[in-house]
Amino acid sequence: MYRNIIFDLYGTLVDIRTDEFSLDFWRKAVQVYAMGGASFTPGELRSSYAKYVKRALRRERLKHPTYKHVDIDLLQVFRRLYSDKGINADMTLLRKTARRFRQDSTMFLRLYDGVIELLEGLKNAGKKIYLLSNAQESFTIPEMDELGILPYFDGIMISSEERVSKPQRQFFEKLIERYSLKTEDCIMVGNDKNSDMFGAKGVGIDGLYIHQEISPEVKDEREVTAKWKIMDGDVHRILPLILSEDVSQN
Repeated sequence: MYRNIIFDLYGTLVDIRTDEFSLDFWRKAVQVYAMGGASFTPGELRSSYAKYVKRALRRERLKHPTYKHVDIDLLQVFRRLYSDKGINADMTLLRKTARRFRQDSTMFLRLYDGVIELLEGLKNAGKKIYLLSNAQESFTIPEMDELGILPYFDGIMISSEERVSKPQRQFFEKLIERYSLKTEDCIMVGNDKNSDMFGAKGVGIDGLYIHQEISPEVKDEREVTAKWKIMDGDVHRILPLILSEDVSQN
């Protein structure tokens, strides 16, 4: 019986497309910074952003030399960009900047069909629901709130906050320790054969894989190490599979 259901977010529950590469996006980003009193050209902002992201990642790797997968908090990058223009940005301004940055780069954001029914069904069955996401807290929490799924989660762990990302085993172990979970009571639901399924297997957690359009390529289903595999992206199939384990153990 699985008491704790650990979800990935983007590509599993939430369908999203973003663009942080086009010149049009960076023109919009310039306007965001101008509202905060910082003047950039699109090219200057893009190159400075990339430079500070690389520096921040390098610092995290030096702090955790045994980790292959680290993450950073982009709020610190945004702070440095303001600082370059003599602006001492407070947290309110940084979060406002992050929100606009994300909105301007997002082409669409929506729940996959069946997600609310899935979360409701798990709650009605007495399951605990957790999030383990490679993402930015300043982007993700507002988006979960906007999509109406934030209240369903009993615990949330986001890579930007922990400075480590899936499939690094320490990220999974942090979730297990923080919420006092038993691995045998958990299942990881995700759309990435490496970050989600390989990572979960590494700490002894079963996996339920769902393949979506934005999932990394899978040439052969045998590449995916999971208890269950949903290759057609149908979210409606997740709940019956999880609940079938309850029946089999009764």
